Formats: sequence, structure tokens, C-alpha cells
Amino acid sequence: MRETPVDDMIEYALEELLSGHEDRRKALVRKMCQKWPSDPALSVVFAITSAASMIDDNIDRRSDVDGIGPFAYRLVALLAADVYAIESMGHAPARARDLLHFWRRVDGYFLEL
Repeated sequence: MRETPVDDMIEYALEELLSGHEDRRKALVRKMCQKWPSDPALSVVFAITSAASMIDDNIDRRSDVDGIGPFAYRLVALLAADVYAIESMGHAPARARDLLHFWRRVDGYFLEL
């Protein structure tokens, strides 16, 4: 079966979240938008949500000392809010590159992580 860009995004998100490196986890959203700038911003949201769900399904929450699942869900909630803000300004559907522009102009949180 041929993989789609979203499959690649999910795989990338899983690798970064499970890498054991805090700096890679924090840079996940920014790097995904840089890696797939032409893809819909909501595909990044979907990919990270899917990765977080897979982590939750496969890791016992009591043994998840790093809190990877909850961290990923917090990231994706903030990301979804940014997508909503961009689309509310008339840039619908938002692309990943639109998020990078938005962060440079309005909210640098993901650029600083």
C-alpha cells in the first residue's frame, strides 16, 4: 500500500515524540510546517493528533514518565487554535507555510520552542 503525505507526517511525529529528546519534541510543530509547507495546516494537526493517540493507545499512562501523550495533545490544541485564527482572517484553507508566516508576525511560540 502506498503511503500518503499524512502517513509520512504521522510517522515523523511519532519518531520525534518518542525520540527521548526534549528539544526534538518541542520543535516538532515548527519542523513539520517547514518540511511540508504546501500541505494543509489541518493535516499537521491531524498527524500530531494521530501520533498522540497511538502513543496513548500503546503506552501505559502510569509508565509515561515524560508525559509524551499529554504534551502532544497540548501542542496540537495550540496549533489548532492558530489554524482557526488564520482561517478566520480569510486564509482558508490554511497551509503549513501560513502557520510559519503567522508565527513570525503574530505569535512566535512555536518558533521559540
